[in-house]
Amino acid sequence: MREASEKPVILRVSHITKRFVSKGICVHAVTDVSFDVRKGETIGIVGESGCGKTTLGRCIVRAIEATEGEIQYVGMDGRTYDLLGLKKDEMKKIRKEIQMIFQDPYSSLDPRMTVIDIIGEPLKANYPRMPKAELEEKVIRMAEKVGLNTTYLKRYPHAFSGGQRQRIGTARALILNPQLIVCDEAVSALDVSIQAQIINLLKDLQRELDLTYIFISHDLSVVEHISDRVGVMYLGRLVEFGDTEKLFTRPCHPYTEALLSSVPVADPDIRNERIPLMGEIPNPANPPSGCYFHERCRYCRKKCTEEVPVLREVDGRQVACHFAEELQLRGFDYEM
Repeated sequence: MREASEKPVILRVSHITKRFVSKGICVHAVTDVSFDVRKGETIGIVGESGCGKTTLGRCIVRAIEATEGEIQYVGMDGRTYDLLGLKKDEMKKIRKEIQMIFQDPYSSLDPRMTVIDIIGEPLKANYPRMPKAELEEKVIRMAEKVGLNTTYLKRYPHAFSGGQRQRIGTARALILNPQLIVCDEAVSALDVSIQAQIINLLKDLQRELDLTYIFISHDLSVVEHISDRVGVMYLGRLVEFGDTEKLFTRPCHPYTEALLSSVPVADPDIRNERIPLMGEIPNPANPPSGCYFHERCRYCRKKCTEEVPVLREVDGRQVACHFAEELQLRGFDYEM
C-alpha cells in the first residue's frame, strides 16, 4: 500500500462556512473550514456536541447548502467538479458517488418500507428502468456483503436490532457503489459490542471496495481506531488537523489536549491528568473575539483575546493556536 501522502486527493474542502439566520439572529455553525481527503483513507472529525461537525458533513454532501466556500471533488470519471456550483440535476449524477450513513439507525429508516425496498430505493431513484429481478439481486448481494440475513429482507425495520439497522443503512449507502461516504456518528447510538462489529465491517468494506470515509464522531477511542488523519473542531472552527498517531500522542492545541485527557485508559496503574475546561461553550450566535477557545483555555494570553489564529503547520500537522509550538514542547508558561 502506498503511503497516505502519495494517494491522490479526491476531495478538497476550502474555507467552508455555514451560517443559519432566523429572526435576525445569525448562528455561526461552521466557520472557514479547510482540509483535503485522499483516496482510500479515513478522515475523522471530532469535537463536542454543537461544534458543527454534522453540519460540515451535510454541507459536503449538499444535504444543506454552505454559505461560503468551495468543495472540489474528483469524480470516478477523473473529472474535477465544483460541488457547490453544480445544478440540481448535475449534482444528482455525482450524488451516486458520495453517500452518507446517518447517526440514528432508528429514525433514518422509513418504518413503512421493507428492508429490501429501503436498500433498493437509491437504485430505483437513479435507475428507474432497472428490471425488478436485477434490482432485487443487487440488493440481496449487498445485504450479504454487510452481514444481513437475506431471508428477512421482506420485514420492516422495527423487527431489527440497532446493529442490524445500521447495517441496513450501510447497505443503502453502498448500493450505488460510491467512492466517498460521510459517516455521521454511525456507531454512537449502538452498544459497545455492536459498535465494534460495525467499525470492523466498515474497515473490511473499505479494503474490499476501496472506499474513502469522512468519519464524524465525538468518541475519541473510535476515531483513533478507524482514522488515518483527524480534524478537531471547536465552535465551528477546525483547530487541529493531522496524522492520527501524532495528534493523539502529542497534541498541539489546548482543546485537543483537554479532549484527550478525558479519555479513560484501560490500565488501573495509569492515571491521566484530567484537564477540566473552564466556563461554558460560547454562544455561536455571538462568538468571542480572537481565538474562540480563549475563554476556556488555561494557557490564554492577551494575544489570544485579540487575534484570530489561522491554521498553520506545526510538527507536520495544521494547528490554529498562536502558541502551538510551546504546547508541543510542553513548555507553556501558565503566567499571563
